[in-house]
Amino acid sequence: MATVQNGYTNGSLTEQGILTHYRFSDIPSAIDIPASTFDSEVEISLEELPDDPTELCTLLDNEKAAKNFWVIIALAYAKQNQIDHAIDILNRGLSSLAQGVTKEKLGLLGWICWLYMRKSREAPRVAPEGQLVSEAKTKDYYLQAATSTLNEASRLNPAYPSLFLARGVLSILRASLQPPAKALRPGTVDTSERVETLRQALKCFDESAKSFGNRNVMAILGRARAQYMLGRYAEALEGYQEVLIKMPNMRDPDPRIGIGCCLWQLDFKEQAKAAWTRALALNPESKVANILLGAYYLYDSSRHATNDPAFGSLYKIAMTQYTQKAFKVDKEYPMTCSMFGGYFLLRKHFPTVEALARKAIELTDVNAIASDGWYLLARKEHFEGNSARANEYYSRSDQARGGGDSGYLPAKFGAVQMQVRTGDYDGAKFRLEKIIQQTKNPESMTLLGALFAEEVFAAQSSPLKEDKSAEVKKATSLLESVRASWKDEKKKLSPDESVLLYLARLYESGSPEKSMQCLQHVEQMQLAQIPIPSARGYRDERHTTLGHPGTFCASAADIWAVSTALNACVKSRDRDDSADTDALVTTISYNLARTYEGRVHARGSQKSDYTEANARLTYIALRQSPTDEGPKKMAKLYELESTNLESVLCLAANIAEDHEQRHYKHTLQGYDKHDRYSLTGMGNIYLLAARDMKRDTEQDREKRRKMYEKAVEFFDKALQLDPKNAYAAQGIAIALVDDRKDYTTAVQIFSRIRDTLRDASVYLNLGHVYAELRQFSKSIENYEAALSKDRQRDTQILACLGRVWLLKGMQEMNLAAMNTALDCTQRARAIAPEQIHLEFNVAFVQNQIAQLVVSLPETQKSLQDVQIASDGLDEAINTFSQIAKAKHPPYPRGSLEQRANMGKNTIRRKLERTLQSQGEYEEKNATKLQQAREARETELRRREEEKRKVEEAELERKRQIAEDRQRLIEEAQRLAAIRAEEERAREEAEYTTDSETGDKVKRKKKAAASKRKKTDAGDDSGAAGRKSKDRSTGPESELESDAEDHPAPRKRRRLERRSTTKSSKYKSSEIVVESESEEDEEGAGAGTRGANGASRDAGSPVSDRDEDDDMRDTAAGRVSVDEDKDADAVVRRRRTKLNLRIEDDEDEEGESEGESAGKKARPASPDEEPNDEDDLFEEKSGDEAMDRASSGDKDTEMKDRADEDEDEE
Repeated sequence: MATVQNGYTNGSLTEQGILTHYRFSDIPSAIDIPASTFDSEVEISLEELPDDPTELCTLLDNEKAAKNFWVIIALAYAKQNQIDHAIDILNRGLSSLAQGVTKEKLGLLGWICWLYMRKSREAPRVAPEGQLVSEAKTKDYYLQAATSTLNEASRLNPAYPSLFLARGVLSILRASLQPPAKALRPGTVDTSERVETLRQALKCFDESAKSFGNRNVMAILGRARAQYMLGRYAEALEGYQEVLIKMPNMRDPDPRIGIGCCLWQLDFKEQAKAAWTRALALNPESKVANILLGAYYLYDSSRHATNDPAFGSLYKIAMTQYTQKAFKVDKEYPMTCSMFGGYFLLRKHFPTVEALARKAIELTDVNAIASDGWYLLARKEHFEGNSARANEYYSRSDQARGGGDSGYLPAKFGAVQMQVRTGDYDGAKFRLEKIIQQTKNPESMTLLGALFAEEVFAAQSSPLKEDKSAEVKKATSLLESVRASWKDEKKKLSPDESVLLYLARLYESGSPEKSMQCLQHVEQMQLAQIPIPSARGYRDERHTTLGHPGTFCASAADIWAVSTALNACVKSRDRDDSADTDALVTTISYNLARTYEGRVHARGSQKSDYTEANARLTYIALRQSPTDEGPKKMAKLYELESTNLESVLCLAANIAEDHEQRHYKHTLQGYDKHDRYSLTGMGNIYLLAARDMKRDTEQDREKRRKMYEKAVEFFDKALQLDPKNAYAAQGIAIALVDDRKDYTTAVQIFSRIRDTLRDASVYLNLGHVYAELRQFSKSIENYEAALSKDRQRDTQILACLGRVWLLKGMQEMNLAAMNTALDCTQRARAIAPEQIHLEFNVAFVQNQIAQLVVSLPETQKSLQDVQIASDGLDEAINTFSQIAKAKHPPYPRGSLEQRANMGKNTIRRKLERTLQSQGEYEEKNATKLQQAREARETELRRREEEKRKVEEAELERKRQIAEDRQRLIEEAQRLAAIRAEEERAREEAEYTTDSETGDKVKRKKKAAASKRKKTDAGDDSGAAGRKSKDRSTGPESELESDAEDHPAPRKRRRLERRSTTKSSKYKSSEIVVESESEEDEEGAGAGTRGANGASRDAGSPVSDRDEDDDMRDTAAGRVSVDEDKDADAVVRRRRTKLNLRIEDDEDEEGESEGESAGKKARPASPDEEPNDEDDLFEEKSGDEAMDRASSGDKDTEMKDRADEDEDEE
C-alpha cells in the first residue's frame, strides 16, 4: 500500500493522483442559516447571489449568525469576482461581532486583508490617463488598506499565527511597487527600501513556518518568492523543491512554475522548459505555464538569424501555440499583453501595441514586465519619429529595471539611438562605452565603431587634417570584435554588411589586403542573396565593379587581378555600347601601370593618359637615365603641366639643391599654400640653415633661435594639415634638441614616430638624444637598430656608435667598452678610408685608451692590455702627424701636432712606467696566486676527506642498524616458533583419541570425590570430633549447610594486593560448591580434605614446582596468603591450593568456568560468617579469561589427584 502523505499518495504523479481542488472549490452551492426565532433554517443560494448584499447582511445580523456564515457568503461573492461586496460583508460581520471573541475578529480581519491584497493584484499600477491620482484606486491604495487592516488585527493579538503569512505577502506586494536597487560596488551591503522590505518578508515567512511546525507550504512558497526577488535563485529553487516534495499534487499555485523560473535565472534553460511543460501537462489551462513556454520559444528563436528557417517555425510556436492560448485564458494578464505587444509592433499595428503596453504597465506587479511595457511604447514612438517621447519611454523602461549599471540594455541602446538621431554623438559614445564595459553587446559595439568611423571619415574630408589615429584604432578594434563574434557558434550571429564596409574603408590606407578581404566578403554575401540564374550573369560581369578593389590589388602588386578587371571592363564595353566604362578603364589602367612600376616593368607601364601617369613615367625615366633622358622628360613634364601640383613636386624633389627652396616657395605661393610636402621641405631647409649658423655672439644666437622658430612654424603647419606627418614631427623634435635642449620632450616625440615610421633616421635621432641624456645603453640600442635597417655600411652611424661606446667607457672606466669603440671606428674607417675625419676618430680612441690604461689600477688591467695600448699609442701618434700634414685637416694643425707631441712625451713615458710596474705586479701576484691556489686545493682535499669519512661512518651505522634489525627479526621468529610448539603441545595434551571413532576429543575431567572414602553427611559426632583438629571445618560446614538451602550465586573474584591484606595467623578455608547429585556425599569429606591439605602444605618446603603452580594459580584467579603482620615470628609464605572444581552435571557442553575463592581466615566463631574482601585488581574477561581459568583448573586437577592418592595410602 502506498504511503499517504498530507492526505494523498506520496509520489503519485498520474492524473488520478492530482489534486482536483481549485480556489473557492470548497464553497457550497447553497447554505442554510439557522433562524433564531423559529426552529427552522433559511436556505441561501451561493450561485445566484443578489447584486446588493445588504439584505443578506441584515439577515445574518438579525439571526446573530456565526462567523463562518459571514465568511462563506463573502467568499461566494469573491468567487464571482465581486471583491468589493465580499469586503463589505466581512466589515458588516466584523461590526456584528463587535462584542464577540477576539479569535473570531482576527479571522474576519485576516480575510479582509487577503481580499484587499487580491484587489491590489487587479488594480492598476499607476493612475490611468485622464484620472486624478488622488481619486484613482491603484495598487498602492489597496495595499494601504490591507496594511491598516493588518495593523488593527495586530493590536488584538500580534502573535496570531495567521497574521505572519499575511504580513509576509503584503511585504512582497509592497516591494514589487518599489524601484529596484541601484548597482552597488563589490563588498557593500544593499540597504535600499526594496531590499529591506523583502528581508522583512523573509522574517515573516520564517515566523509563519515556525508557528506551524514547518508544515505551512504557503509560507515556504512565500519565502522562496522573496528569495527569488532578492536574486538568491539557488535558495529559492530549494524552497520550491521543498514544497513540491511535501505536496507533489499542488497545482494552484504550482511550485513547478517557480522551479522553472529559478532554473531560467541560473541559465538552465532546457530544465526550465521541462518544468513548465510538466506544469502545463498537469494544468492545460494555466496561463502562466503557457506564457512562460512562449517566452522560452521566443528566446530560442532569437538565437537564429531572421532568414533561417528555424526562426520562423520557433516564432510561430511561441506566438500561436502558447502566447495566443494564454491570451485567450486571461486577456488582462500583464505578461501576455507585453509579449503580444511585441508581435503587433512587428506588424506595425501601433494602436493595438499601445493598448497592450498600457495594460502591461498598469496591471503588473513585476518591475520587469512594466519595463517591457514602457519599452513597447518607446519602440512605437521611435517608429513614428517622435524622438522626445521615445527617449522618455526608453528612460522609464530602463529605470523600471533599476537604471544605471543594472538597467535594461535594449532601453539603453534605444536611448543611444535617439541621441544619434538628434546629433548628440559625444553623449551617445559615452553611453555606449559604459554599456560595452558591462557587456560585450555586438549591437552596441557596432554602433560605437560606426560613430568612430564616421568621425574619421569626416576628418579626412575636411580641409584641416586632424589626428584621428586613436579613433581609427578604436573603430577597427570594435568592428573586428563584432566580426570575430560571428564565428562563435553559440551566439549564432549572422554577418553584417555595414560592419564589413566600415572595416574596408578603415583599412584602405594602412592594410589594403584586409580591406580587399572585407569587400570580397560583402560580394559573397550579396551573391548569396541573388537567385541562381542572375548570379551567374553577375559573376561574368562582376569585375566591372573592381575599380576600387583594383587599387588594393595594385598596392599589393597583384598584376593579374588588375589585368583581369581591366579586361572585364573592355569586354563589358564591347558587349554594351551604352555602358560608360571609359573612366573605369582609365582608372584601372593607371592602377595597372602603378603595379607594373612596382614590379619594375617599365614597358608594361606605358599605359596611361592622364597627368599622374605622365609624372610616374617621368620618374621611371629619371631612375633609368638620371643624366640624359630623365632630366629632359622632367623639363618637358614641367612645360606641359606647370600648373599641376604633382608635376611641380616631382620637379622640386629631383632638381639641384640650390633651387630647392625656390621651388618649394613657388609651389606654396603660386599653387597650394597648404601643400604638406612643400611645407615639410621648407621646414627642413630652415632647420639645416639654423644648424650651420654661427653662435659666437648673443646676436648670432638670437638669429639662430629665430631660424629654428621659422622651421618649427612650417612643421607645425604641415602637422595641422596632416597629423600623421611623421617627418614634420621629427623636424620639430630635432629643433627642440638643437635649440632648446629639451631632450625629454624630443624622446617622447621620437618614440611615437618610431612606432609609425620604420626608418633608420628615427633610430639615429633617438640615439643622439639618449647620448645627450647620458643613457648610453639605450643610445647604443637605437644606433644598432639603425644599423640593422639596411645601413650596415653607414659610416655616420658607425662613427656615432663608436663615440657612444667611448663615452660609456670613459664614464665607467671600462677598458672593454673602449675597445668596442675602437672596433666601431675601425669599421667605419675600413668602409671609407679616404675620409680623414674617420682616421682622426681611430687615433683619438687609441689615445684615450692609452690614457685610461695608465690611470687604471693593476687589478683591472693586464700586461697584455698595456702592451696593446702602447702599440695603439704609437699608431695614433703617426696618424695625428699625417693628418696635420693633410691639405684640409678636420681640426687645426696646431691641435693635431700638440696631441702627437703629448703622446710622444708624456703618455709614452707613463705607459713605459705602467708597463714596468704592471709586470712586477703580475710577477708578484703570480706567486701569491700559486700559493693561494695550492692552499685552496689542500683545503678542498681536506674537505673531501672529511666528507668521505662522514659518509663511511654513516654507511657503517646503517649497516649496524640493519644487522640489529635482522637479529631482532630472527629472535622474534624463534620465539614465535617456540610459542607455536608450546601451543601445539598443549593442544595435544588437552585432546585424546577416541577409542571408538578415532577422532580427537577433549579430555574429560573426572570427579575427585569418586576416589575418596565417602562419609556420612549427617554424622554430627564425626564432624564434632574433627573440629578440634581443623579450625576451618566449622565455618566450612556452616557454609555447606547454607549452600544446601540456598545455592551460592556465582561471584566474580578479584585478587587482593598483598600490601592491603589483613594479617591473620589462620589459613583461609576453601569452599567447593558441588552439584546437587553429590552434595550430601561431599559434605562429610570436605573438612577432612581441607585439613589434610592444610597440614601438608604447612609442613612441606616451597619447591620449584610450587613456584610454577603459584604462577599458574595467579593467572587463574587464586589468592595468595600474606604474611602475618601481628605476630613477632616470621610466618612463612604458604601457598593456598585451589580445590578441585566440581563440574556441574548439567554443564556438559565443554564450557566450564573456573571459580577460585581466596578467603582470609579468621578465628572460628559460630556467629561469624566468612567475609569477602574487595579486590583491587581488574579481572580478565572474555575468551582469554576463560582459557586461563580452564588451564588453571586442569593443572590444579592433576595436583589434587596426586594429593588424594597420598591420602588414600
